[in-house]
Amino acid sequence: MTRRTIRRGLAGPLAFGVLALFPGAAGAATPPTYAPAPDAEEVKGTSSTFDAPKIAPGLYTDSLERGEEKRYQLTLDGRTTAYVSAVAAPPPGTEVEDYTDGLTVSVQDSSGTTCGSDGDVRYRGGRTAYPLAAYAARRIGNDLSECQHAGPYYVVVKRSGQATAASDRWPVELRYMTEPALKGPAPGEPGEGSWSSATPAAPTGGAKKSVRGGTGFNDAASVGKGQWTDRILPGETRFYRVPVDWGQQLNVSAELPSSRRKEGVGVSTFVANAFGLTAYNPARGLVSAGDFVSYEGKQTEARLFTAPVNYGNRLSDDEAVSPMRFAGWYYLEVSLNPDAAKFFKKGADLTLRVDLKGAAKPGPQYAQPAADFSVTPEDRELAATGRTATEAEHAGHLRTVGFTGIGVGALLLAGLGGWTVAARRRAAAGATAVTGPAAGAPAGRGGRAAGQQPYDGRSGSQNAGQEFGRPR
Repeated sequence: MTRRTIRRGLAGPLAFGVLALFPGAAGAATPPTYAPAPDAEEVKGTSSTFDAPKIAPGLYTDSLERGEEKRYQLTLDGRTTAYVSAVAAPPPGTEVEDYTDGLTVSVQDSSGTTCGSDGDVRYRGGRTAYPLAAYAARRIGNDLSECQHAGPYYVVVKRSGQATAASDRWPVELRYMTEPALKGPAPGEPGEGSWSSATPAAPTGGAKKSVRGGTGFNDAASVGKGQWTDRILPGETRFYRVPVDWGQQLNVSAELPSSRRKEGVGVSTFVANAFGLTAYNPARGLVSAGDFVSYEGKQTEARLFTAPVNYGNRLSDDEAVSPMRFAGWYYLEVSLNPDAAKFFKKGADLTLRVDLKGAAKPGPQYAQPAADFSVTPEDRELAATGRTATEAEHAGHLRTVGFTGIGVGALLLAGLGGWTVAARRRAAAGATAVTGPAAGAPAGRGGRAAGQQPYDGRSGSQNAGQEFGRPR
């Protein structure tokens, strides 16, 4: 990894444009652009494996023109499964071709063998642009014979599309993750009929909570079981994330309300592919295809219901089951077609209903920590707040500062209190020993000048201590 190929700091976010750093900066009615990870590194993929830049586990930014293909090098051992995802993030309003424009991601060994299946995704939102993610893996398993050795591997990312599609350069975010080996034998594929695929009703009980979805994977708002409300602009995409543990199924409904607009003569009251809901796994692998639903002024909803999370799902040929292979944060992407502005010029109210079916079960034992593929009690607590990971971290920092301030303030008050008591005792002792000038000392000796009152502990320094101890 050299200074020539990878730059740290703000270079990655800047590749996504100024609006990526300041979502919504162009005005309240302008859908914000995808916000890349603040710690993402800029990398320049190459057309040949000869000079492909080496990448380590982490986040990276690059860009792709229509039809362009770029390569990146990985150094893998013979025990760890590797996942590499790519997110295409064309600006809102970019016109795309359905089922043609998209991304393809693959992992290949040094002999050119493709490891497993390509990750291939296409737009399907009525020529509407939204963040689109695909992933590929070098998987380790007893059922495989290829790509099991240690050595150099290459990630190939290609932007597909016809000549009629937008030819401008799209920002792309890469994420490289690793999954440790298991301590014991790997679980097999779940038996057929071991779970129900019938979509249950979405939850409607309990009070609705307000949440503000993010622009992408990095600032997705955390949500848990219950009803959540948000606002979404025409042409905008909102991201949320849900902690889904081993054995659990994710059941989600996204509802667009009926319109308040009155029908007019000669005005179309129908929008095809108006509203879409897509799901991704913790490695940013597509779980739900994200077909869009139409809208004609009446309330409508997009639904999804996943298979239970099971390590053995990776052995399945079902594209909707295979991605449900590990526990962790699952991502929800909700998109509103720009043409919906005829109904919701200033934005629409969105209701997100989230449910988790099944009790959490013990997962497989990894040989090393696998924080990205697990759910903790802290994750569940965060999901109940609607906050992003960054907001939760900031709130925790403020609480720490506040508690520290209270502690320091208490120490100051205790110290000043002790000083006050000592001062009063010294003053009392001086008053007893000195009865007048005949005692051999000038008037006022004994700790204070003549006529001065003893210190009573109410000076400005004590007040300052109380102010210092107040949480800010």
